[in-house]
Amino acid sequence: MEDIIKDNLEKKSLKREDIKDNLEEKSLEKEENYVVSQSSNSEFYLNAQKYWAKIPPTVNGMLGGLGYINALDIQGSNCFLRELKIKDASKTCALDCGAGIGRVSKNLLMPLFAKVDLVEQDQAFAAKAHEYCVKDSGAVLGYPNRLGEIYNIGLQDFRPDVNKYNLVWSQWVLGHLTDVDLLLLFVRIRQSLIAGGHFVIKENITSSRQVEKDDEDSSVARPLKMYETCLKQAGFRIVKMTQQKNFPKGLYPVYMIASRPLRKKICDS
Repeated sequence: MEDIIKDNLEKKSLKREDIKDNLEEKSLEKEENYVVSQSSNSEFYLNAQKYWAKIPPTVNGMLGGLGYINALDIQGSNCFLRELKIKDASKTCALDCGAGIGRVSKNLLMPLFAKVDLVEQDQAFAAKAHEYCVKDSGAVLGYPNRLGEIYNIGLQDFRPDVNKYNLVWSQWVLGHLTDVDLLLLFVRIRQSLIAGGHFVIKENITSSRQVEKDDEDSSVARPLKMYETCLKQAGFRIVKMTQQKNFPKGLYPVYMIASRPLRKKICDS
C-alpha cells in the first residue's frame, strides 16, 4: 500500500478517495481495524465534538482529570525539544495542533518561540486559550506578544499556510482523526514547515499491534508502527523518538516522535 499511496502523491494530487480505497483494501498492519470516514460531519467526528463540549476549559479538563501530570508532561516535552537542538534563529513561529485552552502553547512553546499559532475546534476552548495564554497565572507568565492566530477549526479541515512554521507540535489529538484525514493532515503539515522545520507528535501508543477504540470520547489509540509508516508515506523522516517517563501506571505509553521533511519532496495537491 505504501508504494500505491506514494504513486498517488507523485502524480497530481493526494486524494481522499485514493487513500480510502487503499486503506480499506490493505491496512498498514494487515488488520482490518482502521477508522475510515469520508466526511467531517461523520458520526466519529460529531461524537468527539459532543464529548469535548461537556469538558470544562481547565488544565484538569484538558488532561482528563489528571491535571497533576501537567508539570511532568511539560518537563518531558521540554527535554525532548532541547535534544532536537533547534537553533535560536529558527524559533520564530510554531503551531500547536489540538491546542485546547493553550496548555502546551503557554507552558512549552511560547517560552521558546516568538510567535505561536493554535488550532482548536471547540469554540469555548479556543476562547479560553486567548485569555489563558496572555495572562499571568501565579509564577507562570502570560505571553501577550507571542500569541499568534487561533484557528477555531477541526484538524481534518485545517489548511495551514505553506512555508510558515519552524515547529508543528501535535499532542493527544491525532486519535480523533480517521486514517484518511491523518495522512492528509501530515502532508499539509509538511507543506507548512519552512526549511529545517520539525513536526513533533506526542501521542498515546498501544502496547499491541492493534488499534484500540474509545467510544466515550470517540477516539482511537494507534500502534507505533502505524504512525511511523504514515509519516513516511507523507514524506517525513523520523529523527528522534522517545517515550515519556514517569507517567502514572495504568496509562497508555506516550511517545514523542520528531520528524523532518525528506529533502527530495514529492508533489502535493
